[in-house]
This record gives sequence, C-alpha cells and structure tokens, in this order.
Amino acid sequence: MSRTVLAVGGHIGDMDLTAGPTLAKLIGEGDRAIILACTYGERGHPRLSPGEYRVQKVREGEQFASDIGAEFRVLDYSDGFLPDDDEAANQIADIIRAEKPEIVITHWHKSIHRDHERTAILVERARFLASLPVDSPLGRHGVKQILHADNWEDAEGFEPDLYVPIPEDAFQRWRAAIQNQAFARGETYGFRYIDYYTAMMTAKGCLAGTDRACGFAVGGSSKFELAGP
Repeated sequence: MSRTVLAVGGHIGDMDLTAGPTLAKLIGEGDRAIILACTYGERGHPRLSPGEYRVQKVREGEQFASDIGAEFRVLDYSDGFLPDDDEAANQIADIIRAEKPEIVITHWHKSIHRDHERTAILVERARFLASLPVDSPLGRHGVKQILHADNWEDAEGFEPDLYVPIPEDAFQRWRAAIQNQAFARGETYGFRYIDYYTAMMTAKGCLAGTDRACGFAVGGSSKFELAGP
C-alpha cells in the first residue's frame, strides 16, 4: 500500500536538499510525496531583489518537485519572518488533515536559521492540531511519525538514528533535479551544497552498510520504517 510523505521546510529548497533523495526513493517505490515550504526563501540572492528571487524560487521549487515526481506547496510567508503562532500551524494542520500523510519530515529543533526552528515548532503543533476532533470539513488525521532531516545548518544536538539507503536511480534523479536551483549550485552564498550533501550521503552510507544513505532523527518513541527491503 502506498504512503503519503509530507516534507516541510522553512524555505523553498530546504527539504529538496535534505529530504529530496529520500523522497525520490519513496516516489520510485510508489509512494506519494508533498514538499511544503513555509516561506519563499527570497532574501538570499546577492544580485536579485527579493521580489525577483521570489519568482525564481517558486519556479525552482515547482521544477524540482516535478522532476522527482512530487507535489509542491508554499505558504505565503516571507523569508526571515515566519511567525510562531496557531494561524501558521493551522495552515499546516489543514494540509495534514486534507492529505493525510503517514510521515512528516521537517527540520531539527536547533538551527542557525530562525525560520528552520520555527518550522519544526509549527510542524509539531500542526501534528497535534490535526489530530483533534474539531469542526473541520477535512476531518482529523494522526501523523504516525515525524522525522528530522540532517541539515548542516541545523546541526546543534542532531544525532541521526535512522538511515535510509538511497539507490542509484533515486540519487541520480535527485542530483539532476537539484542542479536547477541557483542556491544549491552555490550562486548565492558560495557554499557547495550539492557537493556537501552528496558527500554526506556517502558518509552515511558507510555507517549504514550501503553506497549512500540519508540520516534522520526520529521524533517521539516509535520508529516508522522507511528503509524498505
């Protein structure tokens, strides 16, 4: 039976980098994946205005999702100004109620980016709100598992306890798709994101006994199987 996985990032591109290879693997196995960005991530380009980069970021997010076979959503919040309130949490909760994901992937709780930290808080709150018997035409839904993705910007206290093997075809689909995002190519801050996450998958593969793997910290006490056979 196919599953639905919802990956929630602070900015367009966050989950593409960190959870993208795993989403590509799951989609290849028949699962459904939705990538949700809480903000546009439009303030990070040294040469483009936020308005110009916002248009580009949305286009890049849509293209990445299409290339790996996922769905793309973005909330209407500006980079650096994501609120930590029930209005934002309820927007995510409504997506959870409507789409009924078994698994939600998001940021770790500690980060150098406030939007990342707030996204993690909002996801936890949204999970709770979506599970309540409220007067909503979407009903209620309980998310079985929250996973926190391995992100170099969210490293404080992060310890992966789940390794998901990434097969070659999923890796190649992810790599081809992520090349189309300017920040991932190093055109904004100059950081070699694609090289870093490719190397990290190789390192995690050494720990998992496979060629490549993505590491996640499992939220809560139960572990939901992602590794497959």
